Amino acid sequence: MPPRPKSSKKRNLRQVAFTRFTLIVAFLVLWMGGIGVRLVYLQVNQHEWLKQKALGQRQDFKRSKMPRGTIYDRNGRALAMSVKVKTLYADATEIDDIKAAATIIAKILGAKESAISKQLTEAKEVEKRFLPLAKGLDEEAVQRINKALEDTSVKKADSPKFAGLHWREDQKRSYPNQTLAAHVIGFSNADGVGQAGIEQSQNDMLYGAVIKKMQERDRLGRVYDETVSEKEPPKDITLTISTSFQYKAEQALEKAVKASNSKSGMAIVIDHKTGEILALANYPTFDPNNLKEITGENLRNQAIQSVYSPGSVFKLVTYGSALEKKLITPEGEIDSPNSIEVAKHKFTDSHPIGRATYTKALAVSSNVSAIKTSLRVGKDDFYKTVRRLGFGSRTGIELPAETSGIVRAPERWNGDSLASMSIGYEIGVSALQMASAFATIANNGVRIQPHIIKEIRQSNEQIVPVALPEREQVVSAETARDLRTMLRQVVVAGTGKAAQLNGYTSAGKTGTAWKFDEKLKRVNSAKYVSSFIGFAPAENPEITIAVVMDEPKSGGRNGGQAAAPAFREIAEQILPELNVKPDGYVEQVAETIEDIPETIGNGVGGPQETVLAEPQLTDADAKTVPPVQTKVKEPRGLPSASKIQGPAGSAKAVTADKATKSKPALTVKPPADAKPKGQIKNKSSTEMKKEKT
Repeated sequence: MPPRPKSSKKRNLRQVAFTRFTLIVAFLVLWMGGIGVRLVYLQVNQHEWLKQKALGQRQDFKRSKMPRGTIYDRNGRALAMSVKVKTLYADATEIDDIKAAATIIAKILGAKESAISKQLTEAKEVEKRFLPLAKGLDEEAVQRINKALEDTSVKKADSPKFAGLHWREDQKRSYPNQTLAAHVIGFSNADGVGQAGIEQSQNDMLYGAVIKKMQERDRLGRVYDETVSEKEPPKDITLTISTSFQYKAEQALEKAVKASNSKSGMAIVIDHKTGEILALANYPTFDPNNLKEITGENLRNQAIQSVYSPGSVFKLVTYGSALEKKLITPEGEIDSPNSIEVAKHKFTDSHPIGRATYTKALAVSSNVSAIKTSLRVGKDDFYKTVRRLGFGSRTGIELPAETSGIVRAPERWNGDSLASMSIGYEIGVSALQMASAFATIANNGVRIQPHIIKEIRQSNEQIVPVALPEREQVVSAETARDLRTMLRQVVVAGTGKAAQLNGYTSAGKTGTAWKFDEKLKRVNSAKYVSSFIGFAPAENPEITIAVVMDEPKSGGRNGGQAAAPAFREIAEQILPELNVKPDGYVEQVAETIEDIPETIGNGVGGPQETVLAEPQLTDADAKTVPPVQTKVKEPRGLPSASKIQGPAGSAKAVTADKATKSKPALTVKPPADAKPKGQIKNKSSTEMKKEKT
């Protein structure tokens, strides 16, 4: 075979070289292209992830939460505080064997392994680094968990002895006095957010600030930069209540509730000269340390959230209106017949008194006298006094879900509305509103807004200014003085003798009312709300006390029997502690008088005889105020007197529109009078000297 030409051989070599070059270039292009694509992917798609990864290698973030502010009583005793605890959490990115970790964690915490495994798996998928497993653990629980893990490997010095588990410093809310002032203090949840009471209303001030600290380290782990950021630190709050006064009020209230077998009770103690709430008690109560046992019923702060018809205690407004218009005087007399007819409705007293002074009429709680007095005042002036004393408006106390009560404008009244309101019917009030009205009279007619926060302090002990309570002269000092004189006789010789104090004079008014039954759509003669509200000493009062009992079932169920004894017990214990000098003494005298019962029941009929008494607590209204919310849904109104019916089987109701048509009369008998007992009189030292002479 002849040899190839040299030119052909050279051409083949060039082709091979070109092919190799092309392949190399193609490979380089593809390689560079791949690198470029990868760079684009990393720089664009993975930019944030890589950035955080890089920062994470040289930056260390630490979060810590400042303790929630402390709540103190007026004397500096802690009522609510934050204590140091630890939270056990898992860093899912550090756990390789989910199943093994779930088994160990479930065994230690007494939880279900399947639930723990699910949590860890979900956290692992999203690379979650903080998965709380157990919160609020004290040192004993921490040591127990660490001991249970002592046989496993240690990953970090500050961690439990198991890879992926860590401790975080935390705080837990503690209430050292258990149930004391629970409705005032409230409580906060596991996240440190207030849910009731001061904890809720002042949450923004008490909330613990989160401190963020960022440290930057070099490759040797040395810190070369640190940045700290934090929100405004929490504040401490000092309340006006005294733990001593609060304890005494709660003990007396609980005793009274159990003695009368009541559904619940409320007690309020006010320094009427400053508007400060010294004690505010509800029973039954709850322990804010044990949230599992809290129910909606015992959580409810009834003293400010429940609406009820006040009954005869509202005669304070009736006689106050007349005194303010100078229509009556305490010594003036009024003819109080057996009955009075208003708007075709005949109202009859259960214990007619004939002609008597206005002071006696109030002392024995004559409804007919109160109605006649209100008719002289007139609805416009009566309504003005009602509003000026604070009814129909929230008091402004620094607690959540306060009700404004129910007060209808005069243009919405029925023909007998003024008569009904004069004895505490067709109106809805809270216990705090009633206490505030009596405090106004005790304070010479000056109404001071009730408040429960005394001062607020920042972390540097600097005092934050607190707005001064509003003051207003709502009735004249003369009217207030005359009312105090009249109320004194309620205790000395009227329905409130059980409120007489040992060593001190006192004044006040009883109230007893039938409750409205939603199901029956009428008052229930078997259910009452009974109250006594007053102040002591009588001439120069230092404190105002309100006691309200809901549905007393045992013993005497009127205000003088169910509530007045608690008033006495609270006053006799608190007055000496306030260093108030005794202004009288109690002497048992030989002669006895028959106890005057409260006029209870409510009946309205035609021109035939009817017994009218005090109105009812409306359960419907009370239910409209949720226990833990700041916005209160107000009830639309109370049933009018003309729709009230007596016990089951009695006459049908008479509406205002049909008031001109007569209906069969209803006579309601009041409870049997209490057995006669010795009259107790308070005498001043001057009177004692005169007797000796």
